[in-house]
Amino acid sequence: MKIAVTCENEQVFQHFGHTPGFAVFEVKDGKIVGEKRLSSGSTGHGALAGLLAIEGISTLICGGIGGGAINALANAGIEVVGGAEGNVNEVAEAFVNGTLNVRSDFHCNHHHHGEGHSCGNHSCGNGSCSH
Repeated sequence: MKIAVTCENEQVFQHFGHTPGFAVFEVKDGKIVGEKRLSSGSTGHGALAGLLAIEGISTLICGGIGGGAINALANAGIEVVGGAEGNVNEVAEAFVNGTLNVRSDFHCNHHHHGEGHSCGNHSCGNGSCSH
């Protein structure tokens, strides 16, 4: 199994569609046996699911993510675990061990991100912004 974690500076990046890259972990027999970094390059929201599918990713761990991206990933056969925060290695290890704690307000339901707004790092109460 391969898992990918949205990544910037070894931290879980909080907006899937704008992630600069992924930390990719290969898991066998309940243990991480390999890892690498994968750049998202100039790939945008729509193509990231395809990029991860080509890499053989079965699970994506991220901070915030919108419904369209969740659907695209599901269509590619990739499970989404949203609401993660912290160091990517620690997050991956916690996921593998079944101890990963995530926020329940990780959905981002808008596409008009302005200055100072970061999906997954807002307090919109119900997990979606409509401002």
